[in-house]
Amino acid sequence: MSRLPSAINLHKASKTLSLTYGPDEVYQLPAEFLRVHSPSAEVQGHGNPILQVGKLGVGLTRIEPAGQYALKLTFDDGHDSGLFTWDYLEQLCLRQQALWADYLDALAKAGKSRDPSESVIKLML
Repeated sequence: MSRLPSAINLHKASKTLSLTYGPDEVYQLPAEFLRVHSPSAEVQGHGNPILQVGKLGVGLTRIEPAGQYALKLTFDDGHDSGLFTWDYLEQLCLRQQALWADYLDALAKAGKSRDPSESVIKLML
């Protein structure tokens, strides 16, 4: 069974969602990290994840409960279809470093960028 956070705070200026578990476990999840790991079908691709590119600088505009089991996050790029269950959010907190490293590696391998105003071109010499 997943743990419920004891506090959830949206920090619009720093573009982070902070989740507190118990008295001293605080996790800061950047909006970009949450956006590229959205559990939505648009991102997860029905079992074949779709690499999200150009999400550097994306922010969260709203968080709201989805029943007793999840949060619905609304991002300033219009994305709002992913329901982040408590279990999924906890896994994102616990695995943040590894997931982020995997994402950056996938971007590099695909020749893509986090920056929405940048195009990466690979030259085959």
